[in-house]
Amino acid sequence: MPYSEDFSGQTPTWCPGCGDWAIYLAIKKTLAAKGLSPSDVFISFDIGCSGNMNDFLNAYAVHGLHGRSVPTAIGAKIANHKMQVFVIGGDGGIYGEGGNHFLHAVRGNHDITHFVHDNNVYGLTTGQVAPTAETGYKSKSTPEGIIEQPVNPLALAISQGATFVAQTFAGNFDHMQEMMKQAIEHKGYSVVNILQPCVTFNKVDTYSYYIEKSYLLEADHDPTDYHAAMKKAREILEERFPLGVLYRVQRPVFHEQITGFPLESSLVERPRYTDFDALVRGFE
Repeated sequence: MPYSEDFSGQTPTWCPGCGDWAIYLAIKKTLAAKGLSPSDVFISFDIGCSGNMNDFLNAYAVHGLHGRSVPTAIGAKIANHKMQVFVIGGDGGIYGEGGNHFLHAVRGNHDITHFVHDNNVYGLTTGQVAPTAETGYKSKSTPEGIIEQPVNPLALAISQGATFVAQTFAGNFDHMQEMMKQAIEHKGYSVVNILQPCVTFNKVDTYSYYIEKSYLLEADHDPTDYHAAMKKAREILEERFPLGVLYRVQRPVFHEQITGFPLESSLVERPRYTDFDALVRGFE
Protein backbone atom coordinates (compact mmCIF):
# COMPACT_ATOMS: atom_id res chain seq x y z
CA MET A 1 0.00 0.00 0.00
CA PRO A 2 1.52 3.35 -1.01
CA TYR A 3 2.19 5.93 1.71
CA SER A 4 1.49 9.64 1.40
CA GLU A 5 5.17 10.37 1.98
CA ASP A 6 5.99 8.43 -1.19
CA PHE A 7 4.72 11.55 -2.97
CA SER A 8 7.01 13.95 -1.10
CA GLY A 9 9.61 15.79 -3.16
CA GLN A 10 11.51 18.92 -2.19
CA THR A 11 10.49 20.88 0.91
CA PRO A 12 7.74 23.38 -0.03
CA THR A 13 8.58 27.10 0.07
CA TRP A 14 5.07 28.56 0.32
CA CYS A 15 4.32 31.33 2.78
CA PRO A 16 3.41 30.10 6.28
CA GLY A 17 -0.36 29.74 6.47
CA CYS A 18 -0.88 29.56 2.70
CA GLY A 19 -3.78 27.33 1.67
CA ASP A 20 -1.44 25.50 -0.70
CA TRP A 21 0.03 23.58 2.25
CA ALA A 22 -3.29 21.92 3.06
CA ILE A 23 -4.02 21.21 -0.61
CA TYR A 24 -0.59 19.61 -1.01
CA LEU A 25 -1.09 17.37 2.00
CA ALA A 26 -4.63 16.43 0.92
CA ILE A 27 -3.43 15.46 -2.57
CA LYS A 28 -0.68 13.23 -1.15
CA LYS A 29 -3.01 11.53 1.31
CA THR A 30 -5.79 11.07 -1.26
CA LEU A 31 -3.51 9.57 -3.90
CA ALA A 32 -2.06 7.14 -1.37
CA ALA A 33 -5.52 6.23 -0.03
CA LYS A 34 -6.59 5.40 -3.60
CA GLY A 35 -3.71 2.92 -3.80
CA LEU A 36 -1.79 5.01 -6.32
CA SER A 37 1.98 5.35 -6.37
CA PRO A 38 4.07 8.15 -7.92
CA SER A 39 4.60 6.03 -11.04
CA ASP A 40 0.83 5.57 -11.53
CA VAL A 41 0.02 9.23 -12.10
CA PHE A 42 0.88 12.06 -14.46
CA ILE A 43 0.40 15.63 -13.26
CA SER A 44 0.45 18.69 -15.49
CA PHE A 45 1.28 21.77 -13.41
CA ASP A 46 0.53 25.35 -14.39
CA ILE A 47 2.63 28.38 -13.44
CA GLY A 48 2.25 30.14 -10.10
CA CYS A 49 2.43 29.18 -6.45
CA SER A 50 0.29 26.11 -7.13
CA GLY A 51 2.54 25.14 -10.04
CA ASN A 52 5.58 25.20 -7.79
CA MET A 53 4.14 22.01 -6.33
CA ASN A 54 5.88 20.38 -9.30
CA ASP A 55 9.04 20.46 -7.18
CA PHE A 56 7.33 19.39 -3.98
CA LEU A 57 5.17 16.48 -5.20
CA ASN A 58 6.91 13.30 -6.34
CA ALA A 59 5.21 11.97 -9.50
CA TYR A 60 5.52 11.93 -13.26
CA ALA A 61 4.95 15.58 -14.05
CA VAL A 62 5.43 18.51 -16.40
CA HIS A 63 5.70 22.13 -15.27
CA GLY A 64 4.29 23.78 -18.38
CA LEU A 65 3.74 27.29 -19.69
CA HIS A 66 1.25 29.65 -18.08
CA GLY A 67 -2.26 28.54 -19.06
CA ARG A 68 -1.03 25.53 -21.04
CA SER A 69 -1.28 22.83 -18.38
CA VAL A 70 -4.62 21.57 -19.70
CA PRO A 71 -3.59 20.71 -23.31
CA THR A 72 -0.44 19.07 -21.93
CA ALA A 73 -2.63 16.82 -19.77
CA ILE A 74 -4.91 16.04 -22.72
CA GLY A 75 -1.93 14.94 -24.79
CA ALA A 76 -0.69 12.71 -21.98
CA LYS A 77 -4.13 11.11 -21.53
CA ILE A 78 -4.52 10.36 -25.22
CA ALA A 79 -0.99 8.92 -25.40
CA ASN A 80 -1.53 6.73 -22.36
CA HIS A 81 -5.19 6.52 -21.36
CA LYS A 82 -4.36 3.92 -18.69
CA MET A 83 -2.53 6.59 -16.67
CA GLN A 84 -4.33 8.66 -14.02
CA VAL A 85 -3.91 12.22 -15.34
CA PHE A 86 -4.24 15.37 -13.23
CA VAL A 87 -4.05 19.12 -13.76
CA ILE A 88 -3.00 21.41 -10.91
CA GLY A 89 -3.10 25.15 -11.42
CA GLY A 90 -4.34 28.45 -10.06
CA ASP A 91 -7.35 30.55 -10.97
CA GLY A 92 -5.10 32.86 -13.00
CA GLY A 93 -3.56 30.24 -15.25
CA ILE A 94 -6.69 28.10 -15.56
CA TYR A 95 -9.48 30.69 -15.88
CA GLY A 96 -7.30 33.49 -17.30
CA GLU A 97 -4.41 32.62 -19.63
CA GLY A 98 -5.71 29.07 -20.08
CA GLY A 99 -9.42 29.83 -20.15
CA ASN A 100 -9.80 28.80 -23.78
CA HIS A 101 -8.08 25.47 -23.13
CA PHE A 102 -10.21 24.88 -20.04
CA LEU A 103 -13.58 25.34 -21.73
CA HIS A 104 -12.67 23.10 -24.68
CA ALA A 105 -11.29 20.41 -22.37
CA VAL A 106 -14.45 20.22 -20.29
CA ARG A 107 -16.73 20.13 -23.34
CA GLY A 108 -14.64 17.26 -24.71
CA ASN A 109 -15.07 15.37 -21.42
CA HIS A 110 -11.49 14.16 -21.29
CA ASP A 111 -10.96 11.70 -18.44
CA ILE A 112 -8.84 14.10 -16.38
CA THR A 113 -8.98 15.23 -12.74
CA HIS A 114 -8.44 18.97 -12.29
CA PHE A 115 -7.67 20.71 -8.98
CA VAL A 116 -7.83 24.52 -9.16
CA HIS A 117 -6.31 26.71 -6.43
CA ASP A 118 -8.70 29.68 -6.37
CA ASN A 119 -7.37 32.63 -4.34
CA ASN A 120 -8.41 35.60 -6.56
CA VAL A 121 -4.84 36.84 -7.02
CA TYR A 122 -1.62 36.07 -8.86
CA GLY A 123 0.31 35.25 -5.69
CA LEU A 124 3.67 34.31 -7.21
CA THR A 125 3.97 37.68 -8.95
CA THR A 126 3.01 39.50 -5.75
CA GLY A 127 -0.74 39.86 -5.79
CA GLN A 128 -2.05 41.18 -9.09
CA VAL A 129 -5.80 40.72 -9.63
CA ALA A 130 -6.96 37.35 -11.01
CA PRO A 131 -10.08 36.55 -13.10
CA THR A 132 -12.13 35.35 -10.11
CA ALA A 133 -11.66 38.58 -8.10
CA GLU A 134 -14.74 40.61 -7.28
CA THR A 135 -15.53 43.82 -9.15
CA GLY A 136 -13.82 46.69 -7.33
CA TYR A 137 -11.03 44.54 -5.87
CA LYS A 138 -7.87 46.62 -5.50
CA SER A 139 -4.46 45.19 -6.26
CA LYS A 140 -1.08 46.25 -7.62
CA SER A 141 -2.42 45.89 -11.15
CA THR A 142 -5.77 47.56 -10.36
CA PRO A 143 -5.10 50.25 -7.73
CA GLU A 144 -8.51 51.86 -8.32
CA GLY A 145 -10.38 48.55 -8.34
CA ILE A 146 -11.09 45.95 -11.02
CA ILE A 147 -13.71 46.95 -13.60
CA GLU A 148 -14.70 43.54 -14.99
CA GLN A 149 -17.20 41.07 -13.60
CA PRO A 150 -15.52 38.04 -12.00
CA VAL A 151 -15.34 34.69 -13.76
CA ASN A 152 -17.72 32.18 -12.17
CA PRO A 153 -15.64 28.98 -12.34
CA LEU A 154 -18.42 26.63 -11.25
CA ALA A 155 -20.98 27.99 -13.71
CA LEU A 156 -18.35 28.02 -16.46
CA ALA A 157 -17.43 24.37 -15.91
CA ILE A 158 -21.03 23.19 -15.68
CA SER A 159 -22.27 25.15 -18.69
CA GLN A 160 -19.38 24.02 -20.91
CA GLY A 161 -19.82 20.31 -20.24
CA ALA A 162 -17.75 19.17 -17.27
CA THR A 163 -19.32 15.99 -15.92
CA PHE A 164 -18.10 16.45 -12.32
CA VAL A 165 -17.97 19.87 -10.68
CA ALA A 166 -17.25 20.33 -6.98
CA GLN A 167 -16.06 23.04 -4.65
CA THR A 168 -14.17 22.79 -1.39
CA PHE A 169 -12.18 24.97 1.01
CA ALA A 170 -8.53 24.62 2.02
CA GLY A 171 -9.59 25.30 5.61
CA ASN A 172 -11.76 22.15 5.70
CA PHE A 173 -9.23 19.37 5.25
CA ASP A 174 -11.53 16.34 5.54
CA HIS A 175 -14.02 17.77 3.07
CA MET A 176 -11.22 18.63 0.65
CA GLN A 177 -9.96 15.05 0.73
CA GLU A 178 -13.44 13.68 0.12
CA MET A 179 -13.97 15.93 -2.91
CA MET A 180 -10.59 14.89 -4.33
CA LYS A 181 -11.44 11.23 -3.79
CA GLN A 182 -14.77 11.52 -5.57
CA ALA A 183 -13.19 13.49 -8.42
CA ILE A 184 -10.58 10.78 -8.99
CA GLU A 185 -13.23 8.07 -8.98
CA HIS A 186 -15.38 9.89 -11.56
CA LYS A 187 -14.89 8.90 -15.20
CA GLY A 188 -14.84 12.12 -17.20
CA TYR A 189 -13.58 15.68 -16.76
CA SER A 190 -13.62 16.36 -13.02
CA VAL A 191 -13.16 19.91 -11.72
CA VAL A 192 -12.60 20.69 -8.04
CA ASN A 193 -12.48 24.43 -7.38
CA ILE A 194 -10.59 24.91 -4.10
CA LEU A 195 -11.09 28.15 -2.18
CA GLN A 196 -7.49 28.80 -1.13
CA PRO A 197 -6.68 31.90 0.94
CA CYS A 198 -3.51 33.78 0.00
CA VAL A 199 -2.43 35.06 3.41
CA THR A 200 0.25 37.38 2.03
CA PHE A 201 -1.43 39.30 -0.78
CA ASN A 202 -5.18 38.88 -0.32
CA LYS A 203 -6.44 40.44 2.90
CA VAL A 204 -10.10 40.25 1.81
CA ASP A 205 -10.78 36.58 0.98
CA THR A 206 -9.31 35.19 4.19
CA TYR A 207 -9.89 32.00 6.17
CA SER A 208 -12.35 33.90 8.37
CA TYR A 209 -14.18 35.19 5.30
CA TYR A 210 -14.68 31.71 3.83
CA ILE A 211 -15.59 30.17 7.18
CA GLU A 212 -18.36 32.75 7.43
CA LYS A 213 -19.49 32.69 3.80
CA SER A 214 -19.18 29.01 2.84
CA TYR A 215 -21.56 26.17 3.70
CA LEU A 216 -21.94 22.45 3.00
CA LEU A 217 -24.46 21.58 0.31
CA GLU A 218 -27.76 20.34 1.62
CA ALA A 219 -28.25 16.57 1.76
CA ASP A 220 -31.19 16.81 -0.67
CA HIS A 221 -29.20 18.62 -3.38
CA ASP A 222 -29.45 16.59 -6.60
CA PRO A 223 -26.11 16.76 -8.45
CA THR A 224 -27.69 15.38 -11.62
CA ASP A 225 -30.02 18.38 -11.86
CA TYR A 226 -28.36 20.88 -14.21
CA HIS A 227 -30.57 23.80 -13.24
CA ALA A 228 -30.15 23.16 -9.50
CA ALA A 229 -26.38 23.02 -9.98
CA MET A 230 -26.32 26.28 -11.91
CA LYS A 231 -28.47 27.94 -9.26
CA LYS A 232 -25.96 26.92 -6.60
CA ALA A 233 -23.04 28.04 -8.78
CA ARG A 234 -24.55 31.52 -9.10
CA GLU A 235 -24.64 31.99 -5.33
CA ILE A 236 -21.11 33.36 -5.41
CA LEU A 237 -22.70 36.57 -6.71
CA GLU A 238 -24.28 36.85 -3.25
CA GLU A 239 -21.00 35.95 -1.49
CA ARG A 240 -22.26 32.46 -0.66
CA PHE A 241 -19.93 29.57 -1.43
CA PRO A 242 -21.48 26.09 -1.59
CA LEU A 243 -19.10 23.26 -0.71
CA GLY A 244 -19.68 19.82 -2.17
CA VAL A 245 -20.50 18.15 -5.48
CA LEU A 246 -22.67 20.60 -7.39
CA TYR A 247 -22.91 18.58 -10.59
CA ARG A 248 -22.21 14.98 -11.58
CA VAL A 249 -23.42 13.14 -14.67
CA GLN A 250 -22.12 10.36 -16.89
CA ARG A 251 -21.40 10.60 -20.60
CA PRO A 252 -18.78 9.02 -22.88
CA VAL A 253 -15.22 10.24 -22.38
CA PHE A 254 -13.15 11.67 -25.21
CA HIS A 255 -10.55 8.95 -25.82
CA GLU A 256 -13.17 6.18 -25.97
CA GLN A 257 -14.87 7.90 -28.90
CA ILE A 258 -11.83 8.32 -31.14
CA THR A 259 -12.21 6.17 -34.26
CA GLY A 260 -9.60 3.42 -34.32
CA PHE A 261 -8.28 4.26 -30.87
CA PRO A 262 -6.68 1.16 -29.24
CA LEU A 263 -8.64 0.93 -25.98
CA GLU A 264 -7.17 -2.46 -25.16
CA SER A 265 -3.68 -0.94 -25.24
CA SER A 266 -2.41 2.60 -25.00
CA LEU A 267 -0.72 4.47 -27.84
CA VAL A 268 2.60 4.36 -26.02
CA GLU A 269 2.42 0.56 -26.01
CA ARG A 270 2.07 0.29 -29.78
CA PRO A 271 5.13 -0.49 -31.93
CA ARG A 272 7.02 2.54 -33.11
CA TYR A 273 6.48 3.67 -36.69
CA THR A 274 9.78 3.15 -38.50
CA ASP A 275 9.01 3.13 -42.24
CA PHE A 276 9.65 6.82 -42.79
CA ASP A 277 10.62 6.25 -46.43
CA ALA A 278 7.10 5.04 -47.15
CA LEU A 279 5.74 8.08 -45.36
CA VAL A 280 7.81 10.39 -47.56
CA ARG A 281 6.75 8.55 -50.72
CA GLY A 282 3.16 9.31 -49.82
CA PHE A 283 3.87 12.98 -50.49
CA GLU A 284 5.53 12.44 -53.89
